[in-house]
Amino acid sequence: MALHFPPREFAQRLERLKAGMEANGLDAMFLFAQESLYWLTGYDTFGFCFFQCLIVKLDGRMALLTRSADLRQARQTSLIEDVRIWKDAKDAAPAADLKTLATELGLSGKRIGSEYDTQGLTHQNGKRLEAEFDGFATLVEASPLVPALRAVKSPAEIIYVRRAAELSDAADTAAVARLRGGVEEGEILAAMHDAIFRGGGDYPANEFIIGSGEDALLCRYKSGRRQLDAQDQLTLEFAGTWRHYHAALMRTHVVGAPRPLHVRYHAAAREALLACEAELRPGRTAGDVFAAHARTLDRHGLSKHRLNACGYSLGAKFTPSWMDPPMFYEANDFVLVPGMSMFLHMVLMDSQSQTAMCLGRTSLIGESASEPVNGKSLDLVIR
Repeated sequence: MALHFPPREFAQRLERLKAGMEANGLDAMFLFAQESLYWLTGYDTFGFCFFQCLIVKLDGRMALLTRSADLRQARQTSLIEDVRIWKDAKDAAPAADLKTLATELGLSGKRIGSEYDTQGLTHQNGKRLEAEFDGFATLVEASPLVPALRAVKSPAEIIYVRRAAELSDAADTAAVARLRGGVEEGEILAAMHDAIFRGGGDYPANEFIIGSGEDALLCRYKSGRRQLDAQDQLTLEFAGTWRHYHAALMRTHVVGAPRPLHVRYHAAAREALLACEAELRPGRTAGDVFAAHARTLDRHGLSKHRLNACGYSLGAKFTPSWMDPPMFYEANDFVLVPGMSMFLHMVLMDSQSQTAMCLGRTSLIGESASEPVNGKSLDLVIR
């Protein structure tokens, strides 16, 4: 088996999940989120685009229902011993097959927590699931349970976060080395991925953001490339990824002479980032961190150029996004604790002047404060 953690690590995670289930009065869990399956068992696949479910009983017994294409994937990447297959066919009914498996496991009449808030369970399959289990068992919304457990990293996971951070810095260095007028965005993007893959890293859970000129104001990836001008701006948001654990960075670099607004906005973004990191400590809330972001940028008169969120948790994630809860937004009462890995991004997008300035990095929360693990220099890059 290609497990990335020792069996004892997985056993401890299972005990944490069982404690959470017991606290919520659950007899079993239906895990549909790929992140949950990977965290609990090591199961590594993108087959969650089809119906699959890991049943976890309160006594610790587990059984996976998946397709034949993932049978060996489960056996070679996870510690799951009981793997059942639903057959691809015109009349395939995997939700019914799940009910048959649940019957075998003695779950009739039981209270079952289900992960609904995930790309691993489409709305259509969710409706089929509920139809099959109506009158058989009580399905309870339990989507937040495993993400809350995953948010607090073990010492073994923190090693992976730090390695991911090293890869993100390597990608950043590769990008800056190619930053000049006349260079194609694709060359920069290729160099960043090359640095990560040559370092033994993985595909990220979503595309890297890369945009120059007016596209530097975009917060999402878009297809198509352009050549950098002699005077330009380039926004990059990317992550180093190690065993699916992510450490993200965000930067706006300047080609040629910076505009006065670039300098002004960078100073404000840097001040806001440091203010947020000062709040990123045990006992504070995600809302406290956002308040520092809003307070600082609003004091600089930039309220209409900032976003309504300034970061989120990071961990082992799968497509379509590397974002994990909690997110930093107004009044979020999620309490921060040691062991969390958090990405803070200060995003300033001035559509009127077409000026972008973004600054972000990943930090680990310790016993009393947070520690940035990548992007140690916050200086404005000018080439």
